[in-house]
Amino acid sequence: MNREPTLTYVYAVAVPTPELGRTVASLRGVADASLSLLPPLDATGPAAPAFVTSQVPHADWREEALRTHFEDLGWLESTARAHHHVIQALSDRATVLPLRMATLYQDEERALAALREQRPAFADRLALLAHHAEYGVKVYVRPDAADDGDGDAEAPDAAPRAAAPAPPSPGKAYLQARKRQHHAREDRYQQAARAAERIAAAAAPHATHAVRHPTQAGPLTRGAAGEDGENVLNDAYLVPDDRAETFRRAVQQAGEDLPGVRVDITGPWAPYSFAMPAPRTTDPRTGTGTGTGTDTDPPGGPT
Repeated sequence: MNREPTLTYVYAVAVPTPELGRTVASLRGVADASLSLLPPLDATGPAAPAFVTSQVPHADWREEALRTHFEDLGWLESTARAHHHVIQALSDRATVLPLRMATLYQDEERALAALREQRPAFADRLALLAHHAEYGVKVYVRPDAADDGDGDAEAPDAAPRAAAPAPPSPGKAYLQARKRQHHAREDRYQQAARAAERIAAAAAPHATHAVRHPTQAGPLTRGAAGEDGENVLNDAYLVPDDRAETFRRAVQQAGEDLPGVRVDITGPWAPYSFAMPAPRTTDPRTGTGTGTGTDTDPPGGPT
């Protein structure tokens, strides 16, 4: 009986240990596939990085099939969840470099060749990420309930005017109201920008690296309590484990007493934003950019 052709799906890079091996053996990956560790065959020491892999059907994961799958939101969601479940379970047991969803090789020999080629970079990155976790900090501008008001209401105890001016024409009144709304909105965004700078400055001393991601829109901007807002800051921070609570307190305190602004802190996460391939990152203390990339991953993975 002929065996169905497969591709090698790679989830992450990690240094093999007995505990990690037991975790890998207990997990199922995308397409409900079993996982395995793929160490370099020429490794000379116990600290050589290995790939965490599974085998997936070639027919469902070849390039042409992926183009169709990436247009299927249901497939994308279930696959991303399965991929993330593996990464998070691994990160609970070891330092890992998460790779992008749908990182694929024709076979294990191709995967091993890539692992050998990038071994020094992988080892350096694993050393950098050891005893660290990723935290997200997002700042939102709350919707202004007064945007549709005309701004002419007086306080209950305001003194009566000596003489009321003649009311403007409907067209002029509309333009005046729109101008007031515009100025109020500008003031709100300026305040949010200052709040974002304040929060980023408070977070930086407690992190070793930071990445500024594009701001989000739509359902992703809804808070845990269902409140809406426009995302104006979307940062990721690499935080040492022993500074995690200090980091949280610093960000929370910086976000207190900021009217019209919501601050969300998420994590700890596996270091997606600081793994390889990685976007250009910034040391929050020096402003120096760092980061490396690799061309082994296909397009379409999450960022």
